[in-house]
Amino acid sequence: MAYQRPVRLCCGILATGLALAGCSGAGGGENAKPTAAEKATASSGTGATSAPAPTPSSTGLDFHPDPDRAPKTRAEAARMARAIAAAPVNWGPGFVKRNPYESDPGYWPVLDADCVWQRAPLPSTVLATLTRYSELPAKDGKGPIRLAAVVTVHRTVKDAEWEMAETLEEGLRCPDQQLRQGERITGLLSQGSDFGLLGNFSSEDTLTEGGQYFSDELGGPYYYYWIQSRLGQITVAVAGRGAKGRSGPEVDAALQQGVGQMLGQTESELEGPE
Repeated sequence: MAYQRPVRLCCGILATGLALAGCSGAGGGENAKPTAAEKATASSGTGATSAPAPTPSSTGLDFHPDPDRAPKTRAEAARMARAIAAAPVNWGPGFVKRNPYESDPGYWPVLDADCVWQRAPLPSTVLATLTRYSELPAKDGKGPIRLAAVVTVHRTVKDAEWEMAETLEEGLRCPDQQLRQGERITGLLSQGSDFGLLGNFSSEDTLTEGGQYFSDELGGPYYYYWIQSRLGQITVAVAGRGAKGRSGPEVDAALQQGVGQMLGQTESELEGPE
């Protein structure tokens, strides 16, 4: 079993209502994206590509990626993304697959000019991305807890850093976002922290976002929270939505377990044997 890094949610800071400098905001699409100006070129082909070798983390985090284990083709990256992405068992007891369970690996979410999430081809800086959807079904008068896990494998560490940094622009631009038809999130407050800051001792940098979730099916407002973290050239993200009778701590417990498992598995994939 992969080592699971402890992850602490920054709920207390978000609850103050202050969006701090360095904050982020791509949680609505459950994956951060490059801006159109920086990364508009869609990728093509499936052959091998050369990428700079990963280097040990300079943050003080005990993370030492092995250059020989870095994915260099889309096929290698897709395999790695599937190995890392949280499945229902990783969230806690009772979670099951939603339908659809996995996203199309050739596309990722993009927040358009109207703050609506759309699907677009992968940019050239990304080797693979995968989203898995799980839920704790409605029971005993309580609605479902719905979760998403996203893994994005970039060509280089620098590309992954760009993804983390560019989410700030989206959060400032769109505090209210439409996830899909009949679903939206509002009042988003976001923040980012490097390793060692604001309780982040599990990744090289992390982003969190909280707000309220509304659904034509389930009603609202309900609890919404999102976390995205980076290790090397890989980013992992989790998003959780509450429902009637479901508390914020219930959602947080599942998110904390899921993202911890994903960070631990990312280490196992990128680090060589000791």
